[in-house]
Amino acid sequence: MGRILGPFGVQGWVKVQAFTERPASLGEFARWIVQTREGWKEMAIAEFEVHSKGPVARLEGCSDRDAAFLFRGCDVAVTRGDLGEPEEGTLYWVDLVGLEVVNEGGEALGNVEGLFESGETSVLVVRGQPPSGTGSSVKRERLIPFVPQYVKAVDRDAKRITVDWKPDYDA
Repeated sequence: MGRILGPFGVQGWVKVQAFTERPASLGEFARWIVQTREGWKEMAIAEFEVHSKGPVARLEGCSDRDAAFLFRGCDVAVTRGDLGEPEEGTLYWVDLVGLEVVNEGGEALGNVEGLFESGETSVLVVRGQPPSGTGSSVKRERLIPFVPQYVKAVDRDAKRITVDWKPDYDA
């Protein structure tokens, strides 16, 4: 959902880089799961605001700049259950990870391993079997733009994404 960039002021607030379409949506959650150096830790949000330069928050128990500095670079997440169901016509990236990807001819291309932003386009990272006849055991990675030109259907119930993509297209 985001990443803590560092302290904001001297009273324990942190500046947050939101990975969401609406940065203010981070403030809709009472608790975040923060990836600290010791591992993922659930933390209550004491205060949250959106300033002109982005969202800032104060985590419960974080009361000064030194404490806030310890969270610099930590990722912020929420549980899938806290997200609820997506609005009509929208998808959460987390719901796409693991789905099988097939082309319109029914050929399996692999499974969604992740997504990333490239400019204004999201890109599916699909990892599948190595190209036949190569003798390689290294799974092939395909980068498929998540745009209507290539992504023809997403069926969450069937756990499948259908794409207009040939198996021999370069990644």
